Amino acid sequence: MEIKVAIFEDNKLIRDALQTIINSHPDFSCTGTFANVNQVEADVAFSRPDVVMMDIEMPGRNGIEATKIIRSAFPNVKILIQTVFNDNDKIFNALCAGASGYILKSDAPEKQMQALEEVYYGGASMSSSIAHKVMQFFVRQNIILVEPNDEEYNLSGREKEILLLMVDGHNYRKIADLAFISYETVRTHIKHIYKKLHVASRAEAILKAKQQGLSN
Repeated sequence: MEIKVAIFEDNKLIRDALQTIINSHPDFSCTGTFANVNQVEADVAFSRPDVVMMDIEMPGRNGIEATKIIRSAFPNVKILIQTVFNDNDKIFNALCAGASGYILKSDAPEKQMQALEEVYYGGASMSSSIAHKVMQFFVRQNIILVEPNDEEYNLSGREKEILLLMVDGHNYRKIADLAFISYETVRTHIKHIYKKLHVASRAEAILKAKQQGLSN
């Protein structure tokens, strides 16, 4: 089954390059490319993607506003933010708007395809530099979302190992390589980790691990 992707990017060269990369992969197809998000609801309805690759800075409405609209009108569509910006406020605002992942345009095509796959299957893809900045944002703003407690989460040794690799910013593919297990096994372990930690995203899992001392 092909993963259908729609691209919102105002730079034609980048837009065309992304379309070529996606269509060259046997498990993906690009169902639409758009230079702005001024009619994003109609464009998503027309292209019917599983995942949207969303630029942040575009003429007119920006990608963060568009992300909120897509999440409201099409809750099953995943959104992968892709941008040259890596400052904390934009990252945090994009994730709060409902983005499933956030990568930089400087990331290699292989990482971009991995990120699309991860968010499609329910993961929360994030470049290692982005994951680090998310944590920096929480620390600088002194945001405490999880109060430390003595709850026993009963993580297995393997789950603790994978959680630590998540905290270090590695994506699913890299975790699989480092742990010498399959990609599907990583996905299964992460689902169990989310359930045991009572979280729904990578960012929440990392934050809880930090605040509960689970990544030590």
